[in-house]
Amino acid sequence: MAVESRMDKIVGLCKRRGFIFQSSEIYGGSNGFWDYGPLGVELKRNVRQAWWADMITLHDELTVQPGAPSTFDMTGVETSIIMHPQVWKVSGHYDLFCDMMVDCRACKSRFRADHIQSSQCPQKPSKCPGEHDSCQLTDPREFNLMFKTTLGAMGTEADAAFLRPETAQGMFVNFKNVCDSSRVKIPFGIAQIGKSFRNEITPRNFTFRSREFEQMEMEFFCHPSHSLAWYQYWRDRRYNWYINLGISKANLILREHAKEELAHYSVGTADLEYAFPFLGPGEYGELEGVAHRGDFDLRSHSEGKLKKEGESLVVEQGADGKPKYAGSGKDLSYFDDQTRERFIPHVIEPAAGCDRATLAFLCEAYYEDEQPDEKGVMQSRVVLRLHPRLAPIKVAVFPLIKKEGMPEKAAELYRDLKQAGIAAAFDQQAAIGRRYRRMDEIGTPYCVTIDGETMTAGTVTVRDRDTLEQIRLPMNEVVGYVQGKLRG
Repeated sequence: MAVESRMDKIVGLCKRRGFIFQSSEIYGGSNGFWDYGPLGVELKRNVRQAWWADMITLHDELTVQPGAPSTFDMTGVETSIIMHPQVWKVSGHYDLFCDMMVDCRACKSRFRADHIQSSQCPQKPSKCPGEHDSCQLTDPREFNLMFKTTLGAMGTEADAAFLRPETAQGMFVNFKNVCDSSRVKIPFGIAQIGKSFRNEITPRNFTFRSREFEQMEMEFFCHPSHSLAWYQYWRDRRYNWYINLGISKANLILREHAKEELAHYSVGTADLEYAFPFLGPGEYGELEGVAHRGDFDLRSHSEGKLKKEGESLVVEQGADGKPKYAGSGKDLSYFDDQTRERFIPHVIEPAAGCDRATLAFLCEAYYEDEQPDEKGVMQSRVVLRLHPRLAPIKVAVFPLIKKEGMPEKAAELYRDLKQAGIAAAFDQQAAIGRRYRRMDEIGTPYCVTIDGETMTAGTVTVRDRDTLEQIRLPMNEVVGYVQGKLRG
């Protein structure tokens, strides 16, 4: 029997404990789509909240770069999934958002051209596509990744629209609205969290590459002369966010893109890459990109003028031979009322995937060891060493036995924790050791046991998930103790 890989164990744990399920599983599943279960939805929500706190709520508590303002404005928006089709023409997605795909005429399978050497031939998994005698691969051809849909009842080509492939454009087209309705001043950022959709040719590696996913993106608008310094600032800050939430430095790298890798709009891009278990030794997968987009987006959406119905939306052919589409004709420049200067801001964009971040935290947290049970016998243990801020359940409350008033006392503490806004669980089934193991496996940092001393002296046992250290505290101090631990 083949040895179960680390990634297989993580995927198995996710299903067994209710973190992540295959979408529409009872019908055989839908490739590239995933559902989050009771624990998964809490973990993912905690990842979102940690990101939002860092980028919006608490951003000014952090040290900014030397010479920069002591504080800067950060605000949020929530924009629609379906936008005006012209947005995607002007942004370049309509013509340039493509992967090269290859079909096999023999097995009728489809592959990304740049993944051929890491894919398996369906007829002989030990070989790559094209290496089997019967393989008949086509020449690579472009495949646009946007999901197309139809607005209204007519269903004509004029009614065509697209599910957004990124959240960024919603912030660019609302730049003027935010400036006019808020008191933001350059430099400032606009952030949002939301769903995006990409019709991936070969979704794979669990939730790493999916067709529906959630993005956490921020567009930071700054003066062109300061943009390179801000680019460096956001690269470093986003790296430290993952480290502070438990990702080890050994598993995370910050890789600057070579010139030939840069997107058409990019002045510079750096990827935060993580050593996911499904990759080979020394290999890393993209976790987040930090891009210096220059003034491409605001300038593109400003230029030109939308044509009347029936007229061409192409202004001219670009230098690369691709069509150049008309922008809105709206002035998206910024006027600095102190320096009296008007300019189009440059943009620094940290773009993270909430699903990929959640997967990375799960992979990093998964750990196996051996610990003694109640009788001193060593038993294997699976534990998720999630950062307390991310753990779906922060504390579990156990009555040692189901009598002598212990369940009632435990329920009282459980309610106090919930009323304090702390995610708590109540469990009185099975031996105490088995209850500890259940909580270790889902990443609960602290377990509190109500026992005989609680009934006589008013103290409880608090157990730490990682160190297994147990201390006694007065029951009325437990809420404050856990709140202090969660604050770090």
